[in-house]
Amino acid sequence: MTSHNMTWISYPSKNPAFTSPEEIEDIIASQNIISRLMHCYIAFFVPTGLIAGLCILIVFIKNYVQHKVIENLDLLLLHFTISNMIMIFLSFTVIARPDYLTATHLTCNVLSFFFNFSYFNSQYGFILTLLVLLLKRFPPRTALCKATQRPILCVGIVLSYTFCLSLTEAVLVGTDNYHLEADCQLDPLFAWPEYEIIKFTFGFGIPLFLQILCFTVLLAKAAPAQAPALQQHIRTYPAVYVSSVTMFMCRLFYNLMLLFRTSLKLQKSTGTTKNELVMNIAEIVLFCESCASLVFILCLHKPCKDEILKVIQNCRRKTTANNHIEIPETNAPHESESQ
Repeated sequence: MTSHNMTWISYPSKNPAFTSPEEIEDIIASQNIISRLMHCYIAFFVPTGLIAGLCILIVFIKNYVQHKVIENLDLLLLHFTISNMIMIFLSFTVIARPDYLTATHLTCNVLSFFFNFSYFNSQYGFILTLLVLLLKRFPPRTALCKATQRPILCVGIVLSYTFCLSLTEAVLVGTDNYHLEADCQLDPLFAWPEYEIIKFTFGFGIPLFLQILCFTVLLAKAAPAQAPALQQHIRTYPAVYVSSVTMFMCRLFYNLMLLFRTSLKLQKSTGTTKNELVMNIAEIVLFCESCASLVFILCLHKPCKDEILKVIQNCRRKTTANNHIEIPETNAPHESESQ
């Protein structure tokens, strides 16, 4: 693979050639928008996502301690939860917006590696979850179907695969000028064009194809007579299907912006301030999706939902017990007898 010289590229808002009043106004307006979005994300989405993820971990660990066994679906959702929580922690890099983190190319590459590892891991782990749900409706008959009954092995395969993809992406960020400082995003601007192409292909294109394949089989294939109706099956596992739609919408927007940024690189163009703004919005939307998916699992997945309802009922009982104060009966004084 031919090495690329990416020292020419810079963010439009950092380009000193923009000196006209209109361009300066565009930069200020874009920075105001991204700053407000960042504050909304940090203030609302991050606490909600982390609290939801922590509650999911507590529920799954508690169920495992009580029953000494964890269902295949719960194990895969636990894996998905951990991946999304790591992505939320890495999203703290947007705190500097509308400015960017200043770091060496090597440090930025390390952050990008862990980000891509969590990104690919959550994507392929979720595909594995869809496959397990598909097999709950259609009894396993082949060796591949039987292999999904060993979720720990499947998770290990996903981890190994995503590690290789992340390592490939780290190479495509570029190994030159590793000691130089630059403005850092989790998807580095100075990465080679192949970086975005590989990420789109293996992080969105192939998973989307597998996801569509799972839904096609689910909707088109006739289920066995003893299998529940399709609507009942979907209502039984709403968290997975709602998260699937959310992931598709958010990651579609994000990956389209990555491809658009690649087209600018191939044209040797830095783009405009509006292009930079939309890319920053897409990045925050991606992080919002990680938070939203955890909330959906907490509120819609049956073990988590049942535990939440149990806690709410206990709180109501304690509140009712504390508020229930017995008022002793007092006898009204008798009127004095008339003399």
